[in-house]
Amino acid sequence: MENLSELIDELRRLPHETEWVEFKHDNYEPVMIGRDISALANSAVLQDRNCAYMLWGVDDQTHSIVGTQYDLQSLKKGSQELENWLRCLLSRNGDFEFSLVPINDKKVGVLTIRRAADQPVTFDKEGYIRVGSYTRKLSEFPSIQARLWDKLRGERFEERYACQELTLGEALQFLDCSAYFDLLHQPQPTDAEGTAHYLQQDGLLARQDNGRYAITNLGAILFAKQLDRFERLSRKAVRVVQYEGSNRMELLKDYTLKSGYAAGFEGLMQYLQALLPSRESISDGLRTRQSAYPPLALRETVANALIHQDFSVTGSCPLIEIFPSRIEITNAGPPLVDLRRIIDNPPRSRNEKLAALMRRLGICEELGTGWDKIVSSCEHWQLPAPRIETPSESTRVTLFAEIPFSHLSLEDKLWACYLHACLRYVEGEQLTNSSLRQRFNLPDSSAGNISRLIKEAVLQSLLKPLDPDTAPRYMKYIPVWA
Repeated sequence: MENLSELIDELRRLPHETEWVEFKHDNYEPVMIGRDISALANSAVLQDRNCAYMLWGVDDQTHSIVGTQYDLQSLKKGSQELENWLRCLLSRNGDFEFSLVPINDKKVGVLTIRRAADQPVTFDKEGYIRVGSYTRKLSEFPSIQARLWDKLRGERFEERYACQELTLGEALQFLDCSAYFDLLHQPQPTDAEGTAHYLQQDGLLARQDNGRYAITNLGAILFAKQLDRFERLSRKAVRVVQYEGSNRMELLKDYTLKSGYAAGFEGLMQYLQALLPSRESISDGLRTRQSAYPPLALRETVANALIHQDFSVTGSCPLIEIFPSRIEITNAGPPLVDLRRIIDNPPRSRNEKLAALMRRLGICEELGTGWDKIVSSCEHWQLPAPRIETPSESTRVTLFAEIPFSHLSLEDKLWACYLHACLRYVEGEQLTNSSLRQRFNLPDSSAGNISRLIKEAVLQSLLKPLDPDTAPRYMKYIPVWA
């Protein structure tokens, strides 16, 4: 960690030792250090700290600098270097870094200990925890142990640091702050501290222990001016690819969104609309152009892909592929809900903070009705139902341009029939032969074809009659799960 002098000054201002900070003079007893590393790493999780610290050469009562005579990296345990001995006995997630800092002709040793990740940090196969200023075995405190596990299981991608050790000015230069305030429809403060206050409240920016600032993954992925400045997130930039034909043989255009999702979302949607085919129509003497796809369906599908992606999958990015008669939108990670219940089930997201903030910013739907809107808008335009697939632990949604009913596969007809029934059910209505004909824009003479389609949907356990004893002419249908 850089700026260690500032860090030492910040820690010395604390009124006393805490669960995540310990002061020492010259006590480098190896077992004590190992246990304290375990305890401080675990306590950092409970205290919502990114790191914990051990400082040598600082009086534990007055916090004045008294200096230390030793360097942890030069000490040994038997014939083995102390640092290497500690790493051998700590669990794999026990990560620390030692530095010796000169201050006023004295030396202060700083051991920076990363918070535990995935599971508690153990030393010699035993977990420890700080209780006040004391180091105790974690197993002696079952309630604390349970709380620690709850916190570890609940750790989120959005809260981790994408970039750290920045001055406030540097941090604000990395982010498109004006886009943040514009999307929230509120004026931007005129001073840096005022701007930082709002960014910190939304978890986009974090103040570190040494007074410097860190940009969280949430801040970078949504408002980075350039995502490639953040090494771990550069591969998560949205990619748009357009093809000449219906396969991937001939590539026409390949574009990558350089900015964060929120900062660049409206520009991305405008870019997509410019690439998509459209048709011209004249209404009341006015000439207008209409896209081949409902803008609402496209917007919600792209937003869903960004929100629900699995960020732990490396080497993948949200991908939008444009073909002459379809759009495929792919994101890492399978859906978290049953695909057959995607319309009526409450929304679930891997990235709750990301989803909540994007809804506040007005980028996606508010109350978990995104798929209702996608399906409804496709039905209103009398287009094929959007297809959902899960290839290789990812999610792919396909939106189709206009296709005649006779050219649809039986699978696509049945899926459209099922989604129509789901949509009508959540609206308090039922599927009928007439409603399905209207959905496909078919004449009354196609009633027989629709009856056979409904019968096949019942046989495949997609639909069931609302009242089996009703005369066939007046039969109504609901989803099989209703």
